[in-house]
Amino acid sequence: MKTAKRARTSAFFCAAAFMAASAAAPHASATGFDERGQDYVPRERTEVDVSGYFRTRGEALYNLDLDRGLTPSGQPIFPVSQSDPTAQTLTHWDMRWRTDLRIYAPGSMVGVKARFDVLDNLTLGSLPEGVPSASLSQRSPADAVRVRRVFGELVLPFGYLAAGRMGTHWGLGMVANGGDCLDCDSGDASDRIVFATPLLGHVWAAAYDFSATGPTVPRPNQNRVIGFEPSTDVRTATFVWMNWRDEATRTRRRLAGKATAEYGAYVTHRWQGNDIPSAYLATAQPINPFANGGTGIMPRGYKATAFDAWVRLTLPFGRIEAEGVLATATIDQPSLVPGILLRDPVKSRQIGAALQSDFGRVDGVFSGGLDAGYASGDPAPGFGAVQNPNLAAPQPGDLNGTQASPRRDNRIDNFRFHSDYRIDRILFREIIGTVTDAVYARPHAQVRLLRAKSSQLSMDGAVIASSAVNASSTPSGKAPLGVEVDPSLIFEMPAFLAALDYGVLFPLSGFDNTVANLTAKPAQLIRLRLNYLF
Repeated sequence: MKTAKRARTSAFFCAAAFMAASAAAPHASATGFDERGQDYVPRERTEVDVSGYFRTRGEALYNLDLDRGLTPSGQPIFPVSQSDPTAQTLTHWDMRWRTDLRIYAPGSMVGVKARFDVLDNLTLGSLPEGVPSASLSQRSPADAVRVRRVFGELVLPFGYLAAGRMGTHWGLGMVANGGDCLDCDSGDASDRIVFATPLLGHVWAAAYDFSATGPTVPRPNQNRVIGFEPSTDVRTATFVWMNWRDEATRTRRRLAGKATAEYGAYVTHRWQGNDIPSAYLATAQPINPFANGGTGIMPRGYKATAFDAWVRLTLPFGRIEAEGVLATATIDQPSLVPGILLRDPVKSRQIGAALQSDFGRVDGVFSGGLDAGYASGDPAPGFGAVQNPNLAAPQPGDLNGTQASPRRDNRIDNFRFHSDYRIDRILFREIIGTVTDAVYARPHAQVRLLRAKSSQLSMDGAVIASSAVNASSTPSGKAPLGVEVDPSLIFEMPAFLAALDYGVLFPLSGFDNTVANLTAKPAQLIRLRLNYLF
């Protein structure tokens, strides 16, 4: 069971964490290739630029277990109260303070950038000081400050060189997503060396990632370590080609009645020769892989390759943007138990595609469009959205579980969208966890209600209809998943944004409990988001 889960995780990870290139938040701090070098201008002295936001969110979730009873594994499809399983509403409130720091050296060539998250997604009230009922304060968590990115940049006459831990984002963010949006929860970052150069009207780039290194031991009399088993290292090489225009250029061309075409593609390859599973698998007792003369090393033979293409067409009256990916992987030896080898390799072929569109004037009162997406599936039970090497093999009717179970099933073909690529508020975001083994259509619209000086009030809404690619993955064995309606009321100022979100999911036959003869019931969500920007 652990073997199958490891195989699924490895196969998808080839596509899930690689190169970056498209639009992000205003202070993304070099998340994509399109941003690299754009902010370097002549400077007479060292300059420091600080930006970011403080975010707090409160929400109430009603009936997200859909009143459809337990899965065959004895679990609800969404957490419920243990003291009163019939209770319908759960509440939550959290916060995050994010800071992007940019330091520019004198001249116009060198800079260092960093991102810090403080109290990242911390649940309010989760760390009471002392007895909860008598608490007058909250403790600081052990990881109160998380360093997300630190890297250096050098802009040369013939290109751009960066090294360190940097954000990654590509295209729509369907595969690699920097997590730069105000409502994002995670975000990809890679320990990387990258070089990019303009040539023949395009950007060409190559990157080398230190995806995993270890195990390590201390060096004599030094405050450093060294990896002593190079064969277990995981490395990634990526090559990118793209044509890109900045936001100001696109807007200027729209106002002039001109269309702007942008496009790009990348190929990325990841590999690992050997592995030491005891270094990362959870066990009841600590394991010394080198005890009794053993090495703990397992042959792995992991090879994964992803091909991604992205295109954006900005028209005088709107935008059409699409991304597609093909990811393949082979794990020659999927076993995680030293001394126990499996005969057959685990293989994967995953396909994902997403479309976004918006139509309306640049500063118009009304806009709308249609989004759509596809994520290939796997006939194994469950959606396979959650990564956890310790998950048990799923039974037919379970919501989640491993997608390979050697030697009976050696395929992992379910593609997973990045968790920060959001298309809804309940079904994929909360219940399943991401878009996988599914196809969806999402018509949407936005209207500006009021504008006064530098602030405005707007309303947007979307309807999402979805179905499973493989009916065997759903709890009932039927393909239709649901129809969700998601309206929002949004108030914006230059340094403040507040949004009141609502969602209602009408589940379809895919979530019915055929064993207990229970029909899935609607779920609702309401969320208040407050963002203070600086």
